[in-house]
Amino acid sequence: MSTSTDARLGWPRWRRSWWYHATTYAHTWRGSVAGTVLFPILYLAALGVGVGHLVSKHTGLVDGQTYLHFIAPSLLATTTMQLGESESLWPVLAAVKWIRQYHAAVATPLTPTDVLAGKLTWVVTRALATGVVYTIVIGAFGALHSWSSLALPLVGGLITLAFAAPLTAYAATVQTDASFITIYRFAIVPMFLFSATFYPVTAYPGYLRPVVQFVPLYHGVALARSAAFGQWPLLPTIGHVTVLSAMAVAGVLWGRRAMRRRLVD
Repeated sequence: MSTSTDARLGWPRWRRSWWYHATTYAHTWRGSVAGTVLFPILYLAALGVGVGHLVSKHTGLVDGQTYLHFIAPSLLATTTMQLGESESLWPVLAAVKWIRQYHAAVATPLTPTDVLAGKLTWVVTRALATGVVYTIVIGAFGALHSWSSLALPLVGGLITLAFAAPLTAYAATVQTDASFITIYRFAIVPMFLFSATFYPVTAYPGYLRPVVQFVPLYHGVALARSAAFGQWPLLPTIGHVTVLSAMAVAGVLWGRRAMRRRLVD
C-alpha cells in the first residue's frame, strides 16, 4: 500500500515533483535573469528615480513617502503576481495535454496531489528567490525603511501562491489556451495598472476606491508596502493576509480536484 512518504528517502513524495521542476530550471535559468535582476533595476530607475523626480518636484511626497519609496515595494508585488501567472497557465496546460509530463508522473507512485504540491512549491520557491533579489535591489536604491523589509520575500511568496494556485487549477481544466490571453489582458494587466501600484488609492474617486480595494493584487501591494515601511496596522494587515490566503487555499482545493479528474478519472 502506497503512502504519501517515500520510505527509502524519508521525505514527502511531492518533493520529487519539486525536484523535477528545480532540475529543469537549472538548465533554463538564464532566460529568467533579465526578469529577475535587470527589470527591477530598470523599473526603479525609470519610475522610481525618473518619474519620482517629477513627482517630488511638483507635488512632493506621496502618502508621506518619496515616490521611489512608495513605488518600490509595489513593483515586487506586481512581479510576483506575474510570476504566478506565467508559471501556471501555459506550462500547466502543456504538462497535462501537450507534453503530458504529469501523466508520466502519476504513472509512478506520485499522486495528482503530489504533482500539484510539487508544482506550487516550486513556483513559491522561485518567488522567494525573486523576492530576495528585489529586496536587495530596493535596498541598494535606499528605498527600505525598516528591518521588517526582510519579510518582503515572504510577502512575494504569498502573492505568488495566491495567484498560482487558482490559475494552475484553471489550466488543468481547459482543453486549449484560447482563454489565457483574455485572462492576461483583462485581469492581469488591469490589476498591474489599477491596484494602487503607481499611485495611492486616495487618488481614485470615492466611489471607485472600494472597487480597487476589492482587487486581489491591491492586498499584495498593501502588504509589501507595510513590510517596506515597517507599518503593520492590525486589522488591514489581517484583512490582506486573509484575502491572499483564502485565494491560495481555494486554488489548492480546486487544483487537487482538477488534477485528479484530468490525470486519473
